Amino acid sequence: MSGSSAALQPPADAGKPVRHPDAPPPGQLLGAHYEHCFGCGPRQPHGLHLEARAGEGVSLTAEFTVQPAHQGAPGLAHGGVLATALDETLGSLNWLLRTIAVTGRLETDFVRPVPVGTTLHLEAEVTAVAGRKIYSTATGRLGGPDGPVAVRADALFIEVKVDHFIDHGRKEEIQAAMSDPDRMRRARAFEVNP
Repeated sequence: MSGSSAALQPPADAGKPVRHPDAPPPGQLLGAHYEHCFGCGPRQPHGLHLEARAGEGVSLTAEFTVQPAHQGAPGLAHGGVLATALDETLGSLNWLLRTIAVTGRLETDFVRPVPVGTTLHLEAEVTAVAGRKIYSTATGRLGGPDGPVAVRADALFIEVKVDHFIDHGRKEEIQAAMSDPDRMRRARAFEVNP
């Protein structure tokens, strides 16, 4: 996004993102990083149930359908829900880097209203990496990949250690996630979100 703040502009010495060799292959559904996540979790009754698929390089696509529980103005998606969808999509990119990171900054442009019942198609990519900073961008379109642009965002994610979640999360959820016998689900539970 050309109108991004200086905080979202990578430094001149930033490197190109490199897809991790163990990242899911292009086209693969990434699945929920945590079953209770508002953005992607299947056990979150009013959540977005956003589904992301790995793309080429360090990119992905995602979709979610706006439900009545997601509305702000009558019949339209709440802006905060749309920002959540962008944050979830951008955060999922970190799985392609195999990096644990949290949102440091998210700047969102709301271009047009998103009606209840609409499927929002999101595309996101990591644009640069500088030390612990990961720069990324996303676009959401109405109805499909060729639909009109409804929302855009640029983000800065900061790489953290798993201790970030252990130190700040509620003990019951942390213990439940850490004792999951599925190693991949255990790792993904701590992948994104502050």
